[in-house]
Amino acid sequence: MTSATNSITEQNINTASRPSQLRITDVKITNLVGVPFRSTILRVETNQGIVGYGEVRDGASPAYALMLKSRIVGENPCNLDKIFRKIKQFGHHGRQGGGVCGIEMALMDLAGKAYGVPAYALVGGQFRDRIRCYADTPTELDPEAMGERLLERRQRGYTMLKMDVGINLLRDTPGTLIAPDGALDGSDHHKDLMHPFTGIQVTQKGVEQLAGFVEQVRSIVGYDIALAADHFGHIALDSCIRIGRALEPYTLAWIEDLIPWQFTDQWRQLTEAVAVPTCTGEDIYLAENFEPLLAAGAIRVVHPDPATSGGIAETKRLGDRAEQHGIAMALHLAASPVATMASVHLAAATHNFLALEHHAADVPFWNDLVTGLPNPIIADGHIQVPEKPGLGFDDVNTELFAEHLDPQAPLLWADTNEWDAEHSHDRLWS
Repeated sequence: MTSATNSITEQNINTASRPSQLRITDVKITNLVGVPFRSTILRVETNQGIVGYGEVRDGASPAYALMLKSRIVGENPCNLDKIFRKIKQFGHHGRQGGGVCGIEMALMDLAGKAYGVPAYALVGGQFRDRIRCYADTPTELDPEAMGERLLERRQRGYTMLKMDVGINLLRDTPGTLIAPDGALDGSDHHKDLMHPFTGIQVTQKGVEQLAGFVEQVRSIVGYDIALAADHFGHIALDSCIRIGRALEPYTLAWIEDLIPWQFTDQWRQLTEAVAVPTCTGEDIYLAENFEPLLAAGAIRVVHPDPATSGGIAETKRLGDRAEQHGIAMALHLAASPVATMASVHLAAATHNFLALEHHAADVPFWNDLVTGLPNPIIADGHIQVPEKPGLGFDDVNTELFAEHLDPQAPLLWADTNEWDAEHSHDRLWS
């Protein structure tokens, strides 16, 4: 191509970015609270002035992301798979996956902006242009109050809801729980015990009370809307089975995280024992680590949190694995609009997607944390998939960010130079 032809071409296409020459130059952070919980927002900067945004999972340490800065500065963010392979060894299950995932979201934002395409186009394209959201709802001890709170969300247009149904509803009712001393009061000895080891049992009276709670909620919100249940408590398998069977008449969308995800065989036993869909996965890192649950048919719904499971591309790979096993994928999330929009692109590109969690239905400023999206972002229980490049919003609302800084780390786009020289011999083989 001659230089004259090239000049004419450049007049007719967007050359604001030259993807092959794009390089990461810096990573900065802002720690927010109340969005709905504590989150770290990442801003990854480049030599061409394009910035990408990501989010470290709620409650996770910003250090999980900052330690990666020296490993990505100088890289081309469009080399998504190369960088992910480089940094994924520094993630782990639970909140420890938050740094890798937040960086991955920001890379997707940058690459999409560099190429001028929405993030979903980078992982295979679009199956849907509207993303169904389900509204999680804080616990009410009174079933009528719980039902009314859920009904208000239904009236806003949500077609799926979630509530907590667990031993917290039984603590003040004698004869409903059996537990060792200290097991119910959060003492240091008991608070970190996994479910099979706590010794907590739910009695028949307790099981009936939980079923009665759900029945009353259903009578208010209706039987013609999807309703899921979570936070049953740290109870062992036998109690879980008895509760699951008692909840069968109420056609729940799923019962979530009754058992730690690590116990595949116990999940299989629970799933085979109850006629209610079972669901887990929010604390699992990387698609390969979901495989035991999927291969064993141990759950009916897989429920990764993209801010733990690996970000957009890795969680898309998980969705494809789950589909091969006949398992639907819903997305766990408790985040600002930054990780929410990353999840929207993931959901758009995932064939067996079911619903995306929204945990901020009562946060009045949530919609205003980013610019360039419809307001409200969620309308009639759905998010319209944006066609703008990257994650699809124009920018973050820095002024609003400044009003919601974490008082323990109150710096807006804090300088991270102290992490520039952090390094080690990272290779996992000799």
